[in-house]
Amino acid sequence: MTDRTHRRVLLIRHGQTEWSLTDRHTGRTDIDLTAKGEHDAATLDGVLDRLGPIDPYVIVSPRRRAQRTADLAGLRADEITEGVAEWDYGDFEGLTRVQIHADHDPDWAIWTSGAPHGESVDAMTRRVDMAVAMVAGHLADHDVVIVSHGHFSRSFICRFLGWPIAFGANVDLRPAGTAMLADVAGDRRITHLVGPEGASLSTTAL
Repeated sequence: MTDRTHRRVLLIRHGQTEWSLTDRHTGRTDIDLTAKGEHDAATLDGVLDRLGPIDPYVIVSPRRRAQRTADLAGLRADEITEGVAEWDYGDFEGLTRVQIHADHDPDWAIWTSGAPHGESVDAMTRRVDMAVAMVAGHLADHDVVIVSHGHFSRSFICRFLGWPIAFGANVDLRPAGTAMLADVAGDRRITHLVGPEGASLSTTAL
């Protein structure tokens, strides 16, 4: 009999894009992977085999960069949903944090200020909480894989663990990186973060 008391959630951030390479906030904009992004995503092929026995339900963001990453990783989407799309950056779409600080608000951070004409911190928290509840429903029968984006994945980690979404500022998930969460009889934890080359990462970031 399969052990239903120990379930895992594997978060995969999409591979590098031109905008992630230059630190531009990429929410609703549909953009392709770079050549490096394609390479790094392809190194994820077989990731489920390396994780050991896993019977996943695969959820993928509708954005091309996430869907392409899933394809290159050899994952078939069971569900494609806006519920796991990236934070909507509103007026700050396509801008770097340096530009935002220089031209709009020197104290701005997505984690505490949200995005004007995009998603506020409260709105993002509500959406991520809905995603956490959706995933919890699937965990009764499956492990879950989510192929998504940087700020969404960091937000998901926080809310899955019951932390304020702002704690995402202290989680580092690089393009084509992965994060493993576990639910062990209701006790939720993060087990590891891994970069695109397989190196373990710190859980602190600017």
